[in-house]
Amino acid sequence: MRVYVPLTLHSLAEAHKAGELGSGPLLAYAVTPALREWYVSDDLEELEYAALGRAALASLRLLATEPAAPRRRVVVAVDVPDGAVGPGSDDEGGDEAALGRVRVTVAVPLAKAASVHVDAGDAETDVAAGAQALAAADGGDDDAQALVDGVEDHELLWFATQEIPNLVGAGA
Repeated sequence: MRVYVPLTLHSLAEAHKAGELGSGPLLAYAVTPALREWYVSDDLEELEYAALGRAALASLRLLATEPAAPRRRVVVAVDVPDGAVGPGSDDEGGDEAALGRVRVTVAVPLAKAASVHVDAGDAETDVAAGAQALAAADGGDDDAQALVDGVEDHELLWFATQEIPNLVGAGA
């Protein structure tokens, strides 16, 4: 199963150094039944893109808690055995923020990663504003929500796993 693991450039650097994304359980996003129902599509590529987007939002949430991290969202796509993935919340269908959230219960070697997705440098200003506005957006502030939504205007760039050393060297 393809899962999308939200990170920051700092945590990507730590994963690179350790050789693994984590020993489990690990928060990730995937094409789940609830995500399929919410997105209303049978196109696997579209559904995976939606899961990637959910992970990108989770990365933004991580950035909100890591003020020293570079203001670039990071998502690592990795294939794990189906049996290594469990539900990410008790009631996925009742919480839109939890759509597609899963828990990977095994260690995930970085060598198993298929790709890395990272914001371009020109997104940093909008990502910083979105991360700062998250709490207010969660509280119902429409202006803050517009800042968070504006981050989605930036497409994450695709990188091969061999490029991780350059990514963490330049951004960490």
